Amino acid sequence: MRVVLDPNILISALLSPGGRPAQVVQHWLQGEFELIVSGELQAELERALGYPKLRGRIPPDDAARVVDLLRQTAVHGSDPPEPPVRSPDPGDDYLLALAESQSALLVSGDKHLLGLADRFPIYTPEAFLDTLRHDPPA
Repeated sequence: MRVVLDPNILISALLSPGGRPAQVVQHWLQGEFELIVSGELQAELERALGYPKLRGRIPPDDAARVVDLLRQTAVHGSDPPEPPVRSPDPGDDYLLALAESQSALLVSGDKHLLGLADRFPIYTPEAFLDTLRHDPPA
């Protein structure tokens, strides 16, 4: 199974190590799915981790470790030059395009993306964990 994690999931995992997003990340670290990233996804994550409100809550060493882990172990996909406009938030369109081009599911907590779940394979962290429980990877 191939999965794109919205950067908000990775940030939530750092903020709340016992929460559902952190559980999703743990399943990836245990090899239960392939994590797909792209240059734009990594840039968005790094940019967000640099925001003052997050720097005060996520130690810089933890943020750097996550970014390095993605660079070293995730599967790297290409960003489409101009993703089609599909989301009410155009900044999310690259995530849809990345997931589609990589035949991957998208896991997000973003209401704009989740509102498109009737047209694309987009899951909340809870729904994705439920999928893993009921249909574990072989």
